[in-house]
Amino acid sequence: MDRVTSRDGTTIAFDRLGGGPPVVLVCGGSTDRMINAPLAQALASRFTVFNYDRRGRGDSGDTLPYAVEREFEDLAAVIDAAGGAASVYGTSSGAALAMEAAAEGLAITKLALWEPPYILDKDQRPPPNTAEVYADLVSKGRRGDAVEFFMSKVVGMPDEFVAQARQAPFWAGQEAIAHTLAYDATIMGDYSLPFERAAEVRIPTLVLAGGASPPFMRETAGTLADTIPQGQTRTLEDQGHDVDPAVIAGAVEEFFAS
Repeated sequence: MDRVTSRDGTTIAFDRLGGGPPVVLVCGGSTDRMINAPLAQALASRFTVFNYDRRGRGDSGDTLPYAVEREFEDLAAVIDAAGGAASVYGTSSGAALAMEAAAEGLAITKLALWEPPYILDKDQRPPPNTAEVYADLVSKGRRGDAVEFFMSKVVGMPDEFVAQARQAPFWAGQEAIAHTLAYDATIMGDYSLPFERAAEVRIPTLVLAGGASPPFMRETAGTLADTIPQGQTRTLEDQGHDVDPAVIAGAVEEFFAS
């Protein structure tokens, strides 16, 4: 494991694997860099992969107050460690963060996005005060309730699943990073697609979605790709949001190597 210091002094931890052109992996909500570890291994035969913990999770530090701009600076610090420019892959809300960072002008050469969870139908979006709900629950020590809110009200998991998840071994890890749920909700805003921001992304971008995912994911991917000037979209058949690392690795490798 390596570390780099972000602009505000926060320590950002990352794993460096493989050899070749640099690729940085950005994880999504309720996860740390371990979620991308299998993908990092799969890409390491062709690229030098930088798989980092976003602030507030895993082995990285955290400095308050939170702001999305601090996450841009974290990603920029990892890109600097990668040599000053890199291709970037983001998953879920991490894809939204990566897209925003590209629009901000970070030194990203190519961008691959897996199912950024923008929702075109305003009636299907999470509550508009989602970030505030997370922050309030965590401040009251109700981390488990914050995770439950995420699973039930944002992801849409059935109550039975959430009840079982509370008893599962992974639940403690979810509670440990529950404070970062507000970070991802801040990035997502009201979960509408930020058309003006997307139009500011001026690099080749591949927006991916799964054929087994809810239809809105593919609709979002297509609309986002149409909005980004050099955007394109691709559907990975038989894949859901928890995509097979080998399948996504093949698509990402093909795009970044072209």
